[in-house]
Amino acid sequence: MKKHTVLILCTGNSCRSHMAEGILREAAGDLLEVHSAGSNPAGYVHPEAIAALREIGIDISGHSSKHLNEFLDQQIDTVITVCGNADQACPTFPGQVNRHHWGFEDPPKAMRPGESEGEAFRRIRDQIRLVFEAYAAGFREASKR
Repeated sequence: MKKHTVLILCTGNSCRSHMAEGILREAAGDLLEVHSAGSNPAGYVHPEAIAALREIGIDISGHSSKHLNEFLDQQIDTVITVCGNADQACPTFPGQVNRHHWGFEDPPKAMRPGESEGEAFRRIRDQIRLVFEAYAAGFREASKR
């Protein structure tokens, strides 16, 4: 049986979308094929995103920043945007069945007073983890029916 394909989009494809991709793949990689891309890719995965996920046992060090156009000719079942700019720039994918927007702050710009960049990444990682693990659990439950 073909896995359900999920594409997670943000603008730069350097932080949020990669953290979400790693978390969702870890939580439901047996059921979902998970990718991430950006509308204006930064060309790298932020080292703090890699470090934040490494802390929870997920390795995204092999990820690369990709443009969403790379996925336009693929069968995408669900598109999830994780920032407002990507939500606005998101094209319609052929055969796309589901689309969700769950916005998160951009970690390099989200530091609160007294918070380090690493702490901001961990805080947003934990928010992303909560949402995407819940999504994975719901998808897993629905697939049993």
